[in-house]
Amino acid sequence: MKRRHPDWCARGHRCNLGEHRADPLAVDVPGLGRALLTRVRAADGREHAEVTLTVALAAAEPVARAQLLSLARDLDTVIARATRASVRPVRRAA
Repeated sequence: MKRRHPDWCARGHRCNLGEHRADPLAVDVPGLGRALLTRVRAADGREHAEVTLTVALAAAEPVARAQLLSLARDLDTVIARATRASVRPVRRAA
Protein backbone atom coordinates (compact mmCIF):
# COMPACT_ATOMS: atom_id res chain seq x y z
CA MET A 1 0.00 0.00 0.00
CA LYS A 2 1.38 3.39 -0.98
CA ARG A 3 1.20 6.10 1.69
CA ARG A 4 0.11 9.58 0.66
CA HIS A 5 1.96 12.52 2.08
CA PRO A 6 0.09 15.72 3.01
CA ASP A 7 1.07 18.78 0.94
CA TRP A 8 3.02 20.25 3.87
CA CYS A 9 5.05 17.07 4.52
CA ALA A 10 8.83 17.35 4.06
CA ARG A 11 8.97 13.67 3.01
CA GLY A 12 12.18 11.68 2.96
CA HIS A 13 13.98 10.87 6.20
CA ARG A 14 11.71 13.16 8.25
CA CYS A 15 8.80 10.74 7.87
CA ASN A 16 9.13 7.55 9.87
CA LEU A 17 7.05 5.07 11.82
CA GLY A 18 3.90 6.18 10.02
CA GLU A 19 4.14 9.87 10.90
CA HIS A 20 4.55 12.88 8.63
CA ARG A 21 6.73 15.88 9.52
CA ALA A 22 7.01 19.32 7.92
CA ASP A 23 10.25 21.22 7.54
CA PRO A 24 10.73 23.13 10.80
CA LEU A 25 10.02 26.84 10.93
CA ALA A 26 12.77 28.72 12.78
CA VAL A 27 12.08 31.88 14.75
CA ASP A 28 15.34 33.53 15.83
CA VAL A 29 15.74 36.36 18.32
CA PRO A 30 19.44 37.24 18.02
CA GLY A 31 21.30 37.01 21.30
CA LEU A 32 18.24 35.73 23.18
CA GLY A 33 17.05 32.47 21.72
CA ARG A 34 15.44 30.41 19.02
CA ALA A 35 12.24 28.45 18.52
CA LEU A 36 11.73 25.63 16.03
CA LEU A 37 8.14 24.75 15.17
CA THR A 38 7.35 21.55 13.30
CA ARG A 39 3.96 20.31 12.18
CA VAL A 40 3.53 16.57 12.76
CA ARG A 41 0.80 14.09 11.84
CA ALA A 42 1.09 10.99 14.01
CA ALA A 43 0.42 7.47 12.77
CA ASP A 44 -3.08 7.65 14.33
CA GLY A 45 -3.90 10.76 12.24
CA ARG A 46 -3.73 13.23 15.12
CA GLU A 47 -1.80 16.41 14.27
CA HIS A 48 0.29 18.46 16.65
CA ALA A 49 2.97 21.12 16.71
CA GLU A 50 6.36 20.12 18.02
CA VAL A 51 8.14 23.10 19.57
CA THR A 52 11.82 23.19 20.46
CA LEU A 53 12.81 26.29 22.39
CA THR A 54 16.32 27.45 23.19
CA VAL A 55 16.77 30.53 25.39
CA ALA A 56 19.79 32.25 26.86
CA LEU A 57 20.01 31.97 30.65
CA ALA A 58 21.74 34.38 32.99
CA ALA A 59 25.16 33.38 34.33
CA ALA A 60 24.06 33.91 37.95
CA GLU A 61 22.37 30.75 39.27
CA PRO A 62 19.51 32.42 41.19
CA VAL A 63 18.61 34.52 38.16
CA ALA A 64 18.76 31.52 35.82
CA ARG A 65 16.43 29.60 38.15
CA ALA A 66 14.01 32.52 38.19
CA GLN A 67 14.12 32.63 34.39
CA LEU A 68 13.28 28.91 34.20
CA LEU A 69 10.36 29.31 36.62
CA SER A 70 9.03 32.23 34.61
CA LEU A 71 9.44 30.25 31.40
CA ALA A 72 7.51 27.30 32.84
CA ARG A 73 4.64 29.59 33.85
CA ASP A 74 4.59 31.29 30.47
CA LEU A 75 4.64 27.95 28.62
CA ASP A 76 1.54 26.89 30.53
CA THR A 77 -0.23 29.99 29.17
CA VAL A 78 1.08 29.45 25.62
CA ILE A 79 0.02 25.79 25.55
CA ALA A 80 -3.44 26.60 26.90
CA ARG A 81 -3.93 29.36 24.32
CA ALA A 82 -2.59 27.32 21.41
CA THR A 83 -4.68 24.23 22.14
CA ARG A 84 -8.09 25.77 22.86
CA ALA A 85 -9.56 24.68 19.52
CA SER A 86 -7.97 21.23 19.48
CA VAL A 87 -8.54 19.88 22.97
CA ARG A 88 -10.47 16.66 22.91
CA PRO A 89 -13.11 16.06 25.57
CA VAL A 90 -11.97 13.91 28.47
CA ARG A 91 -13.39 10.40 28.29
CA ARG A 92 -14.80 9.29 31.61
CA ALA A 93 -14.83 5.68 32.64
CA ALA A 94 -18.30 4.13 32.68
